Amino acid sequence: MAIILRHKGPSLMQSLDIQGFSYEERHGLLPTLTTAFADCGGWILDRKTLSPTTMEFQLEIQLRAVVDLYSSILASGLELTRAGHLGLAHLCTCRKNLAAPSDLGQVVSIRLEISFLEDATLHSVFIRPPA
Repeated sequence: MAIILRHKGPSLMQSLDIQGFSYEERHGLLPTLTTAFADCGGWILDRKTLSPTTMEFQLEIQLRAVVDLYSSILASGLELTRAGHLGLAHLCTCRKNLAAPSDLGQVVSIRLEISFLEDATLHSVFIRPPA
């Protein structure tokens, strides 16, 4: 997890890198996540495939919508790493403790890396392939 403050114009922009994983198929999870991002007022800057089992989203969202984004990610079924949970919780805390309501309009940049894992059951582990 990395929370970085970058200068962008007169204000600071927060940047967050988080990782998550899912046992669901891509075609089931990705439309749900894309809709969740849009419903929270976020916009996807980039979406790319890093490997056959890994994808990356780069999105921006106003700080006022971070709690909605966090809950939408969890509701989609995506499992976040501990660092991902801590990073999003930190943004939620920042949001709650801002001095001026206008600060809620700050834009947060988020890079979300998703790994799609194969659902290995005990049965499949012990089955030997035919010789």
